[in-house]
Amino acid sequence: MTSDTVPSEFLSFAQALADASGQVIQRYFRQPIDIITKADLSPVTIADRNTEEAMRSLINKRFPQHGIIGEEHGAEKADAEYVWVLDPIDGTKSFISGRPLFGTLIALCRKGRPVLGVIDHPAIHERWIGALGHPTLFQGKPVKVRPCPDLAQATLFASSPEMFDEEDQPRYLKLRRACKMSVYGSDCYHYGIIASGFGDVAIEANMGIYDYLALVPVVEGAGGIVSDWQGRPLTIESDDKVLACGDARAHAQVLKLIA
Repeated sequence: MTSDTVPSEFLSFAQALADASGQVIQRYFRQPIDIITKADLSPVTIADRNTEEAMRSLINKRFPQHGIIGEEHGAEKADAEYVWVLDPIDGTKSFISGRPLFGTLIALCRKGRPVLGVIDHPAIHERWIGALGHPTLFQGKPVKVRPCPDLAQATLFASSPEMFDEEDQPRYLKLRRACKMSVYGSDCYHYGIIASGFGDVAIEANMGIYDYLALVPVVEGAGGIVSDWQGRPLTIESDDKVLACGDARAHAQVLKLIA
């Protein structure tokens, strides 16, 4: 891989991973399944675990030298040059509630930096894929962010206002008041929406790397910007906070507002 372009074989393989994960998920969606409560009190199901297992198996067969970090089954070869970061079902609460906006997140990192990302929504058959050196595609066609020079005109997304802790809540509320309107409950879907030019800002906290690394190439490949709350690029070593904007001017305004 050159410094600025992801090889097409990685793009096609990422699509194959999304196809395979979707086939597993479809067998379980809106079916009676057991719900397990993890140590952090978040829910998980056999669908989450089997979906990740299917993707890990394909990666190990095709690219045995690559590392994998998954939400459900941990890390292997995490110090490899290339590492796949997987969230089999982002939005498990939506999944177990029968809501179709949950997604599968697939990221490929090179030397800790996300260079390829897939946001796949198997229940509604919608998919974004972005990669370094390639335009972001939605349903196979290029998409672009929209201009938003002023937060007063911005649509703001967050999975839930409850995801911000006591320290972060005032900063989030300050941003919410500065924006035109707020939308909740769309899990990873709203990052695709920003990439497609139908939203402007997403801010979230208490996230894991499997929740956000796949989003970076998708949003940035459409002309947007993704960072932590200090404006730093997101990597495997980043913290739990994410800020995504379609317009760099809005991004600068948000950083100033929440500083």
